Amino acid sequence: MTRIGIIIGSTRPGRNGEAVAKWVHEIASQRVDVEFELVDLLDYKLPHLDEAMPPSLGQYSQPHTREWAAKIASFDGFVMVTPEYNHSTSGVLKNAIDYLYAEWNNKAIGFVSYGSVGGTRAVEHLRLVAGELQMADVRSQVALSLFTDFENFSVFRPGDLHLDGLNTMLDQVVSWSNALASLR
Repeated sequence: MTRIGIIIGSTRPGRNGEAVAKWVHEIASQRVDVEFELVDLLDYKLPHLDEAMPPSLGQYSQPHTREWAAKIASFDGFVMVTPEYNHSTSGVLKNAIDYLYAEWNNKAIGFVSYGSVGGTRAVEHLRLVAGELQMADVRSQVALSLFTDFENFSVFRPGDLHLDGLNTMLDQVVSWSNALASLR
């Protein structure tokens, strides 16, 4: 069965990403054609790039890198839930991505973002990174506004209007993940 990881891209205390990712997981888990799993970066203590060799060589020396690589390798595709910090994604998400190379290759990726303008600038940066990692980023994304989808900027209350976009994005991630299976 196709496996999709839903990555929580923030570790900040009081983060909104956990509630957003749980919402994505709740909607996604209604599907019977694919298995979804939440992946919380809080569970992976990845210091800032402490591997001596470039990730493209796959010569991981640190136990935390090998654990992270095994988790990412177990998936066929991903949904990244990202905040927007200073017109980009979070440093912890970028660091987690940069730890690996081959484990990301030939897999689909979709995005759910949040921020003052829906986190769209963070996604634009992540699309560039995904291309370098030979990932297929899907067109549809969900952009959540801190002004309209969160109460007091912290309690997640998504509008029903996001359900169609989320389901479309999930359909695309699953389709592309299956299409890329022969390349993995």
